[in-house]
Amino acid sequence: MITENSNLYAHFDRQITLHREKELLCTADDRSYTYQKIADTSAQIAHSLTNLGAVPGDRISVQIDKSPQSLCLYLACLRAGLVYHPLNLGYKKSELEYFLGNAEPTLVICDPANVESISKIAQTVSAKVVLTMDANGHGTLSDDANSQEQDFKTVTREPDDLAALLYSSGTTGVPKGIMLTHDNLLRNTESLVEAWGFTEDDRLLHALPIFHVHGLFVAIGCVMLSGASMRWHATYNAKAVIAHLPECTVLMGVPTYYTRLLAEPTFTTDVANNVRLFVSGSAPLLEETFTAFEARVGHRILERYGMTETNMNTSNPLQGIRKAGTVGPPLPGVDVRIADDAGVAVGVGEIGNLQVRGPNVFVGYWKMPDKTAEDFTDDGFFNTGDKGVIDEDGYVAIVGRAKDMVITGGLNVYPKEIELFIDDLDDVKESAVIGVPHPDFGEAVVAVVVPAAEARLSAEAIIAACKSDLADFKVPKRIIFANELPRNAMSKVQKNVLRDQNVALFN
Repeated sequence: MITENSNLYAHFDRQITLHREKELLCTADDRSYTYQKIADTSAQIAHSLTNLGAVPGDRISVQIDKSPQSLCLYLACLRAGLVYHPLNLGYKKSELEYFLGNAEPTLVICDPANVESISKIAQTVSAKVVLTMDANGHGTLSDDANSQEQDFKTVTREPDDLAALLYSSGTTGVPKGIMLTHDNLLRNTESLVEAWGFTEDDRLLHALPIFHVHGLFVAIGCVMLSGASMRWHATYNAKAVIAHLPECTVLMGVPTYYTRLLAEPTFTTDVANNVRLFVSGSAPLLEETFTAFEARVGHRILERYGMTETNMNTSNPLQGIRKAGTVGPPLPGVDVRIADDAGVAVGVGEIGNLQVRGPNVFVGYWKMPDKTAEDFTDDGFFNTGDKGVIDEDGYVAIVGRAKDMVITGGLNVYPKEIELFIDDLDDVKESAVIGVPHPDFGEAVVAVVVPAAEARLSAEAIIAACKSDLADFKVPKRIIFANELPRNAMSKVQKNVLRDQNVALFN
């Protein structure tokens, strides 16, 4: 069935109409919400946002805790044709100043505890109103929405109209706004629903945050486009997951979720007996985790590969061989190739630059046309920045990442941003930030710091300074002092040497 309205919500609405009285989600403390209740609340919020002056195409910046009402806010933005701009809860003042200044939102929604500081920032970027919503869904936004009508006509959107604006921390210290359209999200979700066999009988254990692609678009999209349901956890807790997993059929997580499950003696085959699919993404899944998981509960985790700019690109098959250490073949409609530095495609088994093309790929960087042009080839492929290889069966393996990005607990950290901050501290001559193996987070952020002459620096002081200005997941877990940084003949810092020197730091 094809709808003339390309608004993603119009496609969700078909399942809402079919399943009005069905439970869409149930929270960890057993509060139940039907499809109709979520639709009604999202309609009320959509009225509130538009009554406050938001019009289609306006950005709505959101930094709030995960709750059923936060889901309603996302759906309300879709319905009203607004551009949803989610922000990591850990972002601090300096980070928020950049994001709000660049996105230029019409409205900002934040936790009541942060309203004073965010209001000051919002005033400088000409946001009309700052509203609040707490972890229980209460606040000035909900207060206003409660008096609104429970019906809202979904705004018509074209395929290339923006649905969301997400930021990827810049490799040069300048974050890039990633423009995702309604068609990007719809086409990718349709592909995933088919590839992963989602139906109305599925129940997803949703423990992911909803400020990035994995929890927001992949998990929620698969549920709402198939008529499935969710057990909704505000945060990830292995014991809580084990308690609710027997009622669920699917779990999506980052590798850390699976290592923490394996650390629990109560995670047994009985707990996983009803689950048909475990999905892992957002960071590389170690082969030993894949093997240990299968040995424990008899399930082979399905690893897939995506990024903010592209949503999902590849996936190990639902039916068929799931190869440890690979992210599977390309999804239907997605072209993946491996090219050399000259842009020429290489053969099977050869390592090169991974490039993707398809309806899942974003339309460009917000306010950065030159950067957009730089990252796309003449024939429309996006340069992911990852190094990959494709085997004889068409399975893709990611073998490295460009620009030294660190993935810690499934979250991306770009070293340059941390280095710029540390280098600006008193008594610091220079620094290099690297990722090293960590048993829980996959990788841990570590800073190697060269003090200025006669400086009196302490690791504790540097970490405290970072905590005051940077999101917690970006703060180095260890500071290592050095007399100098290793460099090659061209004076480039050899981060590979630093990683090798500290590979066992957390063992």
